[in-house]
Amino acid sequence: MTLAQIVDLALRNNPATRLSWAQARSAASEYGASRGQLFPTLTLDGSVSRSRSVAIAGRPAGERTQYGPSLGLSYLVLDFGGRAGSIDFSRQTAIAADLSHNATVQNTILQVESSLFNYLATRALRDAERVAVEEATASLNAAEERRRVGLATIADVLQARTARSQAQLALESLEGGVLVAQGGLAVAMGLPANASFEVPSLPDAPPADSLRFIAQSVDTLLALAARARPDLAAARAQAATAAAEVRVARSALMPSISLNANGGYTGSNNSTFQGQTYTLALGFDLPVFSGFSRQYQLQSASDRLAAASAQADLTRQQIALQVFTAYYNLQTATDRVRTAADLLASATESESVARGRYREGVGSIVDLLIAQSALADARAQEVQVRWQWRGALAQLAHDVGVLGIRGEALAPLGADSTRDAR
Repeated sequence: MTLAQIVDLALRNNPATRLSWAQARSAASEYGASRGQLFPTLTLDGSVSRSRSVAIAGRPAGERTQYGPSLGLSYLVLDFGGRAGSIDFSRQTAIAADLSHNATVQNTILQVESSLFNYLATRALRDAERVAVEEATASLNAAEERRRVGLATIADVLQARTARSQAQLALESLEGGVLVAQGGLAVAMGLPANASFEVPSLPDAPPADSLRFIAQSVDTLLALAARARPDLAAARAQAATAAAEVRVARSALMPSISLNANGGYTGSNNSTFQGQTYTLALGFDLPVFSGFSRQYQLQSASDRLAAASAQADLTRQQIALQVFTAYYNLQTATDRVRTAADLLASATESESVARGRYREGVGSIVDLLIAQSALADARAQEVQVRWQWRGALAQLAHDVGVLGIRGEALAPLGADSTRDAR
């Protein structure tokens, strides 16, 4: 399975994405329903009735049957912004729900990428430890051979055997760690923890757009995050929702004008009571006193607007800190990759020299074991910093808001204008 396939499977199976998508669709339907306020309401009724009247002076008793359809129309002509505010409330709610779904998608992608990188890092550490076990075994064989020919003591053999046992113990721990990491990745993809699958190693060379992304300044990335982060846009939409709610509450203090019309035909077995009917009414409603409840509702809506605006500002500050932290974490990880590569090269050369000296009889087993331990540590650090770099890159892409839908590191960016200004 490739990275894109893993991300696609996680997005389809993760219940968090299904939940946010259903909520976004529901909010969109609510917005569509709210737009019905822009149109008049039409109702078609039909009735059949039969009645009997008692006899009174001058009129004998009789029975009468009446029937007929009627068509009613009702339309709100003017309400000083209440209708427009409620429609805008539903619209901004739908936008916020859609943006929240986008944020959930990016969070899911980051989660599955982090699980994938952890699994690949643990697997690479296990492979590196296997090499360390092979080297320790070769050193043990060399010590035993030198002791057999009288060039080494039993102490050399015991030290080499101890080093090999330590390497074997570390390998066994990593073998279990690989299975645990694979189970964590399976769960992140929405699969059972014991699902069987295999993930190929990712290429060492990062995509070209990733390198271009890293070259951007932190100021450019902060500005990009302010535009691209879906959770920040969702917070702003929530503030706009609260503003629409204030408009609705304020309109409740204002008068409203409505138009009502009804037309129909009444049929009857008595010609006196049959014929066409209609009514036409223009209503004016002015709220006079409601126990100050509407004033308190307006104040409550205004307070919610202030809270939503403060939440948007808080989200913006938190995102700026996240981008700032992720940017310099990536810079540190980049430096560590270069340093770890130099460390591995030096440790490899040192181990080669120590092994040659021991083979020639001019070096001790202690020098060889120390060099091999340093080489094993250098391999482990090189593996860890390499995958930490990929994790830092994915984290920065998420924090800026440009993490691709298929798990690609970054999207194409514009030129870094802040560098020219400096």
